[in-house]
Amino acid sequence: MRILLVEDDQGLAEALQQSLIREGFVVDHVSRGKLALTALAVPSHDMVILDLGLPDLDGLLVLKEIRAKKNDLPVIILTARDSIDSKVKGLDYGADDYLAKPFDMQELLARLRVIERRLGTATSSLITIDRVSLDTKAHKVYLLECEGTIEQQDINEVHFSKKEFMVLKALMENAGRIQSREQIESKLYQWGEEVLSNAVEVHIHKLRKNLPDKFIQNVRGVGYIINHPQH
Repeated sequence: MRILLVEDDQGLAEALQQSLIREGFVVDHVSRGKLALTALAVPSHDMVILDLGLPDLDGLLVLKEIRAKKNDLPVIILTARDSIDSKVKGLDYGADDYLAKPFDMQELLARLRVIERRLGTATSSLITIDRVSLDTKAHKVYLLECEGTIEQQDINEVHFSKKEFMVLKALMENAGRIQSREQIESKLYQWGEEVLSNAVEVHIHKLRKNLPDKFIQNVRGVGYIINHPQH
């Protein structure tokens, strides 16, 4: 999941970004409301974390502008304004959730998981296709002895790097749909992060070495796909 973080407090923004990246999110950061609206003009994010106390535009105006463009992107408000009136106004303007500063990181993560479930990107923490089971919450991958549920049999954990895990997660969450290299890259890298031209191919190669034969298929000139098994 790719998040746009709109926060002018640089220290808080860096801490949030690092924590969210550790949890497997891709996070782009801007510190101004106008920059947020510019970033959202291109539909590449799945969610927005929005501070209300921005230096150029009030966060509520940013939120109002997002909704005026018929953009239903989930928005979580972060703010030091803890009054009931502020919360009501934020929710009335179209916010999906409201978190008052200071807040605990675990609470923010819990709120993000609720939105993930609502979006369908995390209907379950466990995604199982064929003999591969991926735990989105524990960030673990298991290889099953045969097809079936993970509870019914012996399992072997397969260890992958964080980027490899994120590639596999992107493909399994979109099973049956081709994912282009650009789509996969958008789930792996923050703005400004150096991306090698063959990075996705390298990650796919390493995944294939430890997964069942033909589990990840190449669609020449288009991208990659994991198909649901045919019975």
